[in-house]
Amino acid sequence: MIPIRSVPEVLQRARDLSAPAVLAALERLSPEVRPLVEYHFGLADENGRRIEGASNGKGVRPALAVLSAEAAGSEAAVGVSAAVAIDLVHNFSLIHDDVIDCDHERRHRPTVWSLWGIGRAIIAGDALLALSQQVLLDSAADGLASGAHAGSAARCLAEATSAMIAGQALDMAFESIPGVDVDRCLSMEAGKTGALLGCASSLGAILGGAPDETILALRDFGVQLGLAFQAVDDLLGIWGDSDRTGKPTGNDIRQHKKTLPIAAALAAGDPHSDELARLLATDRLAEEEIARVMVLVERCGGREIAGDEARGRLAAALDALGRAALEERARDELADVARFVVAREY
Repeated sequence: MIPIRSVPEVLQRARDLSAPAVLAALERLSPEVRPLVEYHFGLADENGRRIEGASNGKGVRPALAVLSAEAAGSEAAVGVSAAVAIDLVHNFSLIHDDVIDCDHERRHRPTVWSLWGIGRAIIAGDALLALSQQVLLDSAADGLASGAHAGSAARCLAEATSAMIAGQALDMAFESIPGVDVDRCLSMEAGKTGALLGCASSLGAILGGAPDETILALRDFGVQLGLAFQAVDDLLGIWGDSDRTGKPTGNDIRQHKKTLPIAAALAAGDPHSDELARLLATDRLAEEEIARVMVLVERCGGREIAGDEARGRLAAALDALGRAALEERARDELADVARFVVAREY
């Protein structure tokens, strides 16, 4: 068997393939929008000066798109359009999320809205969403996919984006709902995070014309991975090291988010969960109250349940890879990327 690359090498290979195509796509944006987007991507500073050797995150979603093409038997180049489209949609959501959450920093830099205002940030995100569809549809004109396969890929991305937006809307609604059970929380997270990762993990295969059973297995892998990823994200949103996450410890509590650890803790039905519910009903929590909430969530089992959920969903994702005939190396690299994503420290 061919030795598997280390996960950082796999992610770097996908970045090397997709980065020039991302730059080419961003060149299509209007001059009023492009500086904001290039800043967000880490390609330039707030004055428009280019930043050499910049990196915009780990690049997990683009890597999944490239690997999905390879797993289905296509060349990596077939997955590049999928990688670019997924990256654009993901960053559209990040720009808008920063507005929604009033976050002033992302990756230790001021957010787009905090520098240019809410209106311009919203337009920048909208531009990325529109551009993602153009990139997929243009893959047919570029000879990388048939018109039918490009259309199917665009439909998949549109449906995943709609599910992501619905999940985000539900997440926001949960902030004002006193009790949110675990099932509703997981349903929200399947849309907010699972849908786009499911799309990322199958989009390259769709462009390559893979059989339905292959596409469905890869999509299920991505959805399960998305739920595992979000469970870890929820843990980091409460207990994460601010130096690593770029956000204050306890930030999800501060914003009254009903994430998986909190939903699980509220369902414990003991005096600690009652105290937790009373604290979370407070409009503005003091820092000592945030610290108390963190203790209560852990005592009620929320931290343990979210960790178990992450591990269980990872196992389900890996099982999905065994349901279809996939190219061995790409399948193994998908599995390694999944383990890497869920192994983040929390």
